[in-house]
Amino acid sequence: MIKLLAIDMDGTCLDQRSRMTDRTLDVLRKAAKAGITVVPCTGRNLGCIPHRLAAGVLRESKTEDDEKNKDLFRYVITSNGAMVTDVKEKKTLFRALIKKEDALSILSDCRKEKFGIAAHVRHRYFAQGKLFTSAGRIVYGKDAAAVCCVRNMEEILSKSDCDVEELQFYFPTSKEKEKLKEILSVYPQVKAAYTGIYAEIFSKDASKGNGLKALSAHLGIEKEEIACIGDGENDSFMFE
Repeated sequence: MIKLLAIDMDGTCLDQRSRMTDRTLDVLRKAAKAGITVVPCTGRNLGCIPHRLAAGVLRESKTEDDEKNKDLFRYVITSNGAMVTDVKEKKTLFRALIKKEDALSILSDCRKEKFGIAAHVRHRYFAQGKLFTSAGRIVYGKDAAAVCCVRNMEEILSKSDCDVEELQFYFPTSKEKEKLKEILSVYPQVKAAYTGIYAEIFSKDASKGNGLKALSAHLGIEKEEIACIGDGENDSFMFE
């Protein structure tokens, strides 16, 4: 019997325009009402969970989704498993972060490359440069409402006293993608999940699988009682 459903967001719950449809939301609500623990499991940070899913759970808003989403979910695996959060109790159940000095070193090595750069820190999403930030808001719409635009990511992280949940690098061509792989090859303390246009970099101790393992242990749910749905390279860890 399935007790927990770990479900990816982008590419799985969202359409090609990064929208969550009524049909998808209805199915997730039915699963929750049937007693299944629905767990959004995403490369996104907590502040950028799809707005229709977050309505009434993570954010107060005046939409029809608010009441319908009541008790839809309580636990969220974010930043590719770097954080597992009980949003009801506002508690961190698991964390595996990139050390600040490692994040700064990677950014320094990438300084001469033509990457779009973003970072997740303390559940917040930081994007470097106005053009890159504006492009993200066009693509992700309301989901990107909480994005913070910064001039220089290295400067922001150097002034911070926090380690980093995730770094993201967007590359215009496959040439830059291969260059990023070359740069990261000397950092065994991190791993990366790639798509055709960007890479998500997170601690070697973070993955959707490790986050799911920590959460299921916390809830006392066995592996045979878990279902996972996803479409990307970063989802393979929770399938394993």
